Amino acid sequence: MELQNFEFLDFEIVRGEEVDLLLERKVLGNREIGFVPAYWFAINLAGSNQTIGTIDLRIGSTALTYYGGHIGYAIDKNFRGNRYALKACELIKEVALAHGIGELIITCNPDNIASNKTCIKLGAEFIEMADIPDGSPMYLEGERQKCIYKWRIYK
Repeated sequence: MELQNFEFLDFEIVRGEEVDLLLERKVLGNREIGFVPAYWFAINLAGSNQTIGTIDLRIGSTALTYYGGHIGYAIDKNFRGNRYALKACELIKEVALAHGIGELIITCNPDNIASNKTCIKLGAEFIEMADIPDGSPMYLEGERQKCIYKWRIYK
């Protein structure tokens, strides 16, 4: 996907039964440094103003999206244990499919048991435990390994 041809689609709100995704911002990206366009959403309890976390979807693939994933999510500590990350991923799938994406990479730290379980519950396939390349932004932030999952979302 070429950046000059990229167009964001209208996904201000993606509604679900237990959580909604509310668009916070769109980031065009910068291919020269490996950043792809991305949607950033707040995860709210359905039909409320209560934000319980965040999720983003990166459109396109680079070395950074392989190690960092197409999807990134975080649930606030007080709301963990309710499968809200799983439910948010299932909602963001709609955005990915609208962009013609059929497979998404999701990564997590090896010691993040909850995130590994989320990937498994989504039905994502474990690909590998990958070493983060020296000098990459994640490596410079102290990351050393990622569990890499591939989530096939074809319709």
